[in-house]
Amino acid sequence: MAGGAAVLEDDSTLSRLDRGLFRLEGWLALVSGLAVFSLMLMAVWTVGGRNFFGAPLRGYVDWIEQAMPLIAFMGISFTQRVGGHIRMDMVVGVLKGRVLWGAEFVTTFAVLILMVLLVWGSWAHFSRSFDFGSPLWSRDSSMDIALPLWPAKLLAPLAFSVLCLRLVLQLWGYGRAFVLNLSEPVAVPLVQSAAEIAAAEAETVSGAPKGSL
Repeated sequence: MAGGAAVLEDDSTLSRLDRGLFRLEGWLALVSGLAVFSLMLMAVWTVGGRNFFGAPLRGYVDWIEQAMPLIAFMGISFTQRVGGHIRMDMVVGVLKGRVLWGAEFVTTFAVLILMVLLVWGSWAHFSRSFDFGSPLWSRDSSMDIALPLWPAKLLAPLAFSVLCLRLVLQLWGYGRAFVLNLSEPVAVPLVQSAAEIAAAEAETVSGAPKGSL
């Protein structure tokens, strides 16, 4: 499964692109977190309104359905950048040098193919829902309060497209590491040992500069 990972940076074009995309991914992850927080507020509103005023939030289930893509997809590229997705670190951890970077390149390329197909499929799903000539530009709506569904359906291809950009940058990084036989390439997640993860967490908590612990 996923372990701790570090992403190195330098002044190369690849690293600058990596940092620029990471800023976008951070904002998307923040939106996802705010969606989770909003669902908590809606739950309080619904339960409190039902118990104290006899009037729960109207369309609560519809709003949850609208928020689900925000929660499920907006942070997916951020997690890929930091190496947080499920992976076989026990296998990858024993590989070294070009064998490691070659394996990472092949698996990342396979994920990219899958995500391109998902972008295509999810965009087609959105386009079937969106229509400029329909009320609220939508051919379909939620069951209770008739919220248009196309905004939620649009989030999937958008989030998957950002993930495709991340995968392209990582392919660049793994390919560069393979060709140059680098030991610590930039813009790709490097698996850390348990001791390195503990040291990084201690550094974050204490606020001490790196190497001072």
